[in-house]
Amino acid sequence: MRKIASQPEQSAGEPCAREPREERGRITLKPGEPRPLFFTGKHRKRDRHSRHRVAFFHFRSYGPAFRYFAEQVLDADYVPTPTPTRATIERGAEMSADYVCTPFKHIMGDYVAALDAGADVLVQVTGFCRLNYYGELAEMILRDAGYGDFRMLNFSDVATGKVRDYVAYCKKVVNPDLSIAHGVKSLYGAYRMVEHIDAVRDRYLANAAFEVEPGSFDRVRRSFLSDMDAAQTNADIEAGFRRAMDAFDALPLDKPEHPVRVGIVGEYYTAQDPTSNLDVERKLLDLGVEVSNCMSISRFNLHYNAEASRAAIAEYSSYDMGPTSTFNIAWAKRYAEEGYDGIIHIKSAGCTPEIDVMPVLQRLSRDYRVPVLFLTFDTQTSDAGLDTRLEAFYDMIAMRKVRS
Repeated sequence: MRKIASQPEQSAGEPCAREPREERGRITLKPGEPRPLFFTGKHRKRDRHSRHRVAFFHFRSYGPAFRYFAEQVLDADYVPTPTPTRATIERGAEMSADYVCTPFKHIMGDYVAALDAGADVLVQVTGFCRLNYYGELAEMILRDAGYGDFRMLNFSDVATGKVRDYVAYCKKVVNPDLSIAHGVKSLYGAYRMVEHIDAVRDRYLANAAFEVEPGSFDRVRRSFLSDMDAAQTNADIEAGFRRAMDAFDALPLDKPEHPVRVGIVGEYYTAQDPTSNLDVERKLLDLGVEVSNCMSISRFNLHYNAEASRAAIAEYSSYDMGPTSTFNIAWAKRYAEEGYDGIIHIKSAGCTPEIDVMPVLQRLSRDYRVPVLFLTFDTQTSDAGLDTRLEAFYDMIAMRKVRS
């Protein structure tokens, strides 16, 4: 494990002092020379037939789908990113600027852990906010920190959005012998696995608070994820999903006719990832709440109808204020119309688009008389403070439900 050396403080705009001809991450700099925007060194020459070791950042329970994509679509080896710890998060924060949004800090920590575990290809996705720049930024930071022998599969580099260009990019970075036919077939399997992971999560959140046997729903969920992690074919994926849903059906429930229901909306990464939001979903389940989290890859990336959402919230917003703003407002309105007892909006510190959503949600709250709790997370957010706010929110909405 490499140690990140602390740098002395410097004034704004002052160039960082460097030793003459200092070489870090294969980038050689002379005193006063500007730092190159892109990696200008040469990658170590590899055997054409050797397999790359691909790693993704840690994100919710999508690890099995990431594995399937790496092994079956890219025909590469998969390096699982270790479950993030406090040390992982602190390392990512140390390597990041203070003002950058919190998910970047989490992802940086994951990348360092993946490289330490032997990965030589890191995957970064594309997006509609600063996320588009984070792949390049992360690569520069990692190379400056001494991690020189890796490649970045940064899908933001594909500007056209066309499938053939994504395929060509994967062949260039990961596997020049990639089989297009096999890759496309396996990509459908990865697509279906993501849908099933999201469906199992939704079933779990709706019912786990009312299980008769403690831990029974979590055991089924974990067994399903193990099946997905071991899946080699599309048939394995479908069979594992059917087993999980049948197992859920067989579990006894003690669910009231009108349980307290809470809907979660918010920033794409933090609203989903339990490490980033201190496992808000689990805390709500422990309070006896039926939970619905609108944010998922399936809903936002695979099946999202942006035009329908814009039409649904026309009275509240005329423009898209960010990558997930319209989506979140539409789902908050849906939760309110369906009679949910409360809505929780989750965002990371520094996420400007979601700050713009907050006034609209306040107006929705007044119009539909539904309480909205706003939660902001950074790398210093504590469990104790979060528990207090969630318990107070639950007490309020539970009392309102009894009175109504």
